[in-house]
Amino acid sequence: MKTLIEKTSDKLVNAFLKNKIISPLPLKFTKKLKDAEKFRKLCESKVKDPIIGFKAAGTGFPLMKKFKEKEPFYASIFKRNFDISGKKIKINKSTLGIELEVCYLVKKEFFKSKGKITMKNVTKYISHMAPCIEVIGYRQKKKGVTGFGDLCSDFGCNVKFLIGKKQKYKKINIENLKTNIQNKKINQSVDGNTNTVYVNPVNSLRFVLNKLKKDKINLEKDFYVFTGSTVGVVPILGKGLYQGKIDKLGSVKAIIN
Repeated sequence: MKTLIEKTSDKLVNAFLKNKIISPLPLKFTKKLKDAEKFRKLCESKVKDPIIGFKAAGTGFPLMKKFKEKEPFYASIFKRNFDISGKKIKINKSTLGIELEVCYLVKKEFFKSKGKITMKNVTKYISHMAPCIEVIGYRQKKKGVTGFGDLCSDFGCNVKFLIGKKQKYKKINIENLKTNIQNKKINQSVDGNTNTVYVNPVNSLRFVLNKLKKDKINLEKDFYVFTGSTVGVVPILGKGLYQGKIDKLGSVKAIIN
């Protein structure tokens, strides 16, 4: 007989693979981040699609304070949830919103590194950087967020990542870049800044890489790290074209259906 965690993970994985919506997960898997991380890892282990990278989530200090967490968390990103700028994204009633992020392409040599990743040595593992849009949402019939466990347990709540044009990594003032995401059709525009992302996006990257080391993950290939939203979770108020811009990095687009 399968245990409850096995049965529940099978249901969520099936929803993930077939774009379905299921009943809310039992609270025992979502209330505490520690339990949610265990459940997430079990679900991810059942997906055979290639992992192309990882996301940092809960990177805003106000959000951490609100939910009484000391640090963000991370989740795996599968190839099926990754695309290039300008593609169409279908949303549903469980979609939470849209985010604008800085992402990095990390060299596979990282997996051979020894010791902790620090702010001094992290940049030597970065190959490229780019702007990115993430659409987040549940695969469950639920709305709102009561804690990090809600987000973490459901594959980190990642629905789709769209990446803008990559550029070779260079040192820029990543701690203070203006950002904006807008939908001109419905006159929606939200400004942000890279300094809202766990001090800054490079620090968020450092956090994720150390978590990968701790969890002994090795992809043996270059991979992406998405560092967290620079504009918070922006509600999707209408369909059409959303365009995100990050100073010195460029722009990225998503068409919401």
